[in-house]
Amino acid sequence: MRAKILYVTDLTYPAKGRRYGDEDTYLTRQLREHFDLALCHPLDAAALMDGFDAVVVRNSGPVIHQQAEYDEFRAAAITRDTRVFTQLTGKADMIGKQYLVDLCEIGYPVIPTTGTDPASLPEASSYVVKPKLGSDSIGLLRVSRDELTHLCLEGQLAQPLIDFRYEVSFYFIDRDLQYALYAPDPAKRWELERYEPTDEDRAFAQQFVDWNTIDHGIQRVDACRTAAGELLLVELEDLNPFLSLELTDDATRSRFVERMAHSLTGLLAL
Repeated sequence: MRAKILYVTDLTYPAKGRRYGDEDTYLTRQLREHFDLALCHPLDAAALMDGFDAVVVRNSGPVIHQQAEYDEFRAAAITRDTRVFTQLTGKADMIGKQYLVDLCEIGYPVIPTTGTDPASLPEASSYVVKPKLGSDSIGLLRVSRDELTHLCLEGQLAQPLIDFRYEVSFYFIDRDLQYALYAPDPAKRWELERYEPTDEDRAFAQQFVDWNTIDHGIQRVDACRTAAGELLLVELEDLNPFLSLELTDDATRSRFVERMAHSLTGLLAL
């Protein structure tokens, strides 16, 4: 018998620069070659998941809009030992952005980040303050250093505004890099082009995936290339990263689907 997969997505979420529906329509059409599959809205996942062998959480939108319902789903899945793809063992965005502070403190190449001590940040023209629970720039503030010193950072983190040349994203299944894309224009985050990573780029991205505690799932490592040429981590998205698959070629998309099906099969065997 084929495994039954509950695929969680919000096909109509109005994401700026992204078409959730198109990406998940493609992925589910391809994955039906391997599994029996049903789609559901994220608000229905907790009620429906017991009838399936595994749950795939994909383009479900920022959970901040339904934080209570997401927390209910997460708690229920952990309690019932539900197989979730991406696994809920992740230490990055799926539990908030405190990891940026933690990684910064232990010396990883991350944009300087603090949640308690603005004075520890380097001098910059301005600073960014954002919630630890959030995404899509929701709640983001741009402030001066003087304004930063008078802000309460409880539940938030602060970073200097970095002068960067471009942003680049590395897309992983499990711990294996599948492809990379970049935004040549810093002002146009979602106007992406194909990017051929160097060995140094690959090692940069790999260290964050290796740090994270996920064996089965999709992760996107977002980084910026500074004016000095180094890469710094912007975000490790391990909950429901958009994949921009439409910007890859046919061979890359086919490999991605096959690799995702292989990973799901491994998850089902646990």
